[in-house]
Amino acid sequence: MGLFQKEDKKETLDQVQLERAIIRVLNEGKKEKFQEIIQALEKYEIASQYKELPRKRRSLFLEWLTIQDLTDLLRYLSKDEQLSVLERIGSDRSTELLHKMQNNDLAFLLTGLSRSKIDDLIAEMRREEMESILHIMDYPPKTAGRVMTNRYIPISPQISVIEAEQKLKTFENLAHFINYLYVVDDEQRLIGVVTFRDLLLADDHQLVSDIMRTEPIQVDVLTKQEDVAKLIGRYDFEAVPVTTDDHVLVGTISGDQVLDIVVREADEDIEMLLASGKSIDFRTKPFVAARRRLPWLILLLFIGLVSGSIISKFEETLNAVVALAFFMPMIAGMTGNTGTQSLAVVVRGLASEEMTWKKTLKLVVREMVVGVTIGITCGSLIAIIAYFWQGSMVLGFVVGISLLATLIIGTIAGTIIPLLLNKFNVDPAVASGPLITTLNDILSLLIYFGIATMFLEHLS
Repeated sequence: MGLFQKEDKKETLDQVQLERAIIRVLNEGKKEKFQEIIQALEKYEIASQYKELPRKRRSLFLEWLTIQDLTDLLRYLSKDEQLSVLERIGSDRSTELLHKMQNNDLAFLLTGLSRSKIDDLIAEMRREEMESILHIMDYPPKTAGRVMTNRYIPISPQISVIEAEQKLKTFENLAHFINYLYVVDDEQRLIGVVTFRDLLLADDHQLVSDIMRTEPIQVDVLTKQEDVAKLIGRYDFEAVPVTTDDHVLVGTISGDQVLDIVVREADEDIEMLLASGKSIDFRTKPFVAARRRLPWLILLLFIGLVSGSIISKFEETLNAVVALAFFMPMIAGMTGNTGTQSLAVVVRGLASEEMTWKKTLKLVVREMVVGVTIGITCGSLIAIIAYFWQGSMVLGFVVGISLLATLIIGTIAGTIIPLLLNKFNVDPAVASGPLITTLNDILSLLIYFGIATMFLEHLS
C-alpha cells in the first residue's frame, strides 16, 4: 500500500511540475520549448494540461499547437469545450481544423447547434465535405448513420491483389482509420471484405474476388449505436461496415469509435442514475452544477411531499403507537436501497444483453426470488430486534412483515420500471436512483402504516 501511495504522490508532483513548466514557457514566450514539451506528451495529456491552464493562458496554448495537435486535443474535450476552442483559434484555423476532423466527430460536435451556427462553422469547407456532414446529421441521433465515418477504401472485385495494394498506398493519409478493404459492385453495394492479412498472404496476381470474404456482417444506417457496440464486441471486429436498405456502402464504424460510444453511454447513464441529467465534473462551476441538478431534485421534492401526506393520513396510528416512528427511516431506506440495487443490475444487463421475453421473464422471476430471500432475512432480523427493543411481539411482527413486503415490492419496482422503459424505447437509465428511491419511499410508508393500522388494537 505504501508503494502505491508513493507512486501516486510522485505522479501528482510530476503533474504539478509539468503544469508549472507549461505556464512558465507561455509567460516567457518560449514557443520552441513549449513545442518540445508538447511533443513529449501523450494526446490525452495535452488535453489534460489544457483543461488545467488558467483561462487567460489558453489562447496562446492553442495558438502554439499544430493543427494535428488541435485535432487530437478536441477528441478529449466536451462539446462546449470544443466550441470554445474553435472560437479561440479564429476562423482560418477553425476551418483547417474542421477539415482534419472525422466527419462523424464533426457531426457530433454540430448536433444541437442552431442552423446559423452550423452554417458559420462549415461555410469554408469543401462542398463535398459539407454535404457529407449534413447528410450524416440527417440520420437520427444515436444511430449507426450518425456515428459512422466515410473514411474507408472501396475496391472492385475485378482488380488484382497488387492493384488493391497500390490503391491502399494512395490512401496513406487514412492509415489510422483503415482496418479492412470493402469490396463493392458497380452500384456501390457491399459484396465482400478483404483484410490486410488476406492481401499479404495472397498471390499478387490473384483477383480480389478470389480472396474476399463474402456475405460480410454489416449494420443498417438506422441501427442503434448500442447494438453496433454489442455486435463489434460479440464478433471482436476491428470495424463494421454501415449500409443502406439496399446494401449500398455508406460508411464504417471502428472499434475506437465504439469505445467512445460505450464511454459516452456510460457517462449519460451515470448522469441519469444520479438525476443530474447533464455532465458535471470537477471543473464545473458551483452554480452551473446546481442549475443542472435542480430540475430533477425539485420534481422529486414535490413527489416526496406525498410521503408527508401519507404520514398525516395515519396520524392517529402514529399517535397511538409512537414506537412506529422509530422504524420509519429504516423501512423507507431499505426499500429504496434494494430498488436501486435492482435498477443497477437491470441497466447493466440491458447494456450488454439482447433482451427477449424469455430473458425478461427469467430476470423478473430471479429478482422476485432475490427480493423474497432478502425480505425474509432482513424482516426476521428486524422483528427480533424490535421485540427485544420495545418488548412487543406484535410490533416486531408488524415491522418485520412490513419490511418483508416492502423489500419485495422495492426489488420488483427496481426491476420492472427500467424494463418497461426499455420496451417503449426510452433509455432505462432515466429510471434514476433518486426516482426509484422516492417511489419506493411512498410505497413503503403506505404498506407500513397500512399493516400497523390493521393491528392497531393489538399494538395500543
